[in-house]
Amino acid sequence: MKLNLANGLTLLRIAAIPIVVLCFYSPLDYARPIAGVLFGVAAVTDMIDGWVARRFGQTSRFGEFLDPVADKLMVAIVLVMLVQAQASWFEDVIAMIIIGREITISALREWMATIGERANVKVDITGKVKTTLQMFGIGFMVWKVPIYGIPVYTIGFVLLVLAAVMTIWSMIVYLRAAWPFILSGEPVDRA
Repeated sequence: MKLNLANGLTLLRIAAIPIVVLCFYSPLDYARPIAGVLFGVAAVTDMIDGWVARRFGQTSRFGEFLDPVADKLMVAIVLVMLVQAQASWFEDVIAMIIIGREITISALREWMATIGERANVKVDITGKVKTTLQMFGIGFMVWKVPIYGIPVYTIGFVLLVLAAVMTIWSMIVYLRAAWPFILSGEPVDRA
């Protein structure tokens, strides 16, 4: 594996996770806003690394593997922290929807790749909108502290609810694309 800028940005996103966690739980003043900023910076690297890889010919199998792993780790870990910090069943349900969808679609993509049909479940605009809403929503919820009276956590929560709706919608889109292959009746080698 050759380390390039695109893969370096993805690795930076993974390295940011424990720092976000430490800041989130820190008793220091402004720890949550710092964690929110770090989460936001890490989220931005998700957009940048793909662009860098395509623009500068740095696409690689390692990057294709690592990028979605970094995204899912970051989102799942921070959602679990938010659920733990906020005693509300609604945040729990949203986290379950988002994490459940990520597991489902990852498994679907893996299975579609094994039958040579991965292109039928590639990322589309619904997935990108979902990710954008999710990253802003989570980042604002991590920040938590109002800014000049603006309820940052509430705005983040609304964005995360919209992300959950898009999460369900995008999962339906991917499952509809894969459904003919799921029902094809082809024998499966379970070895």
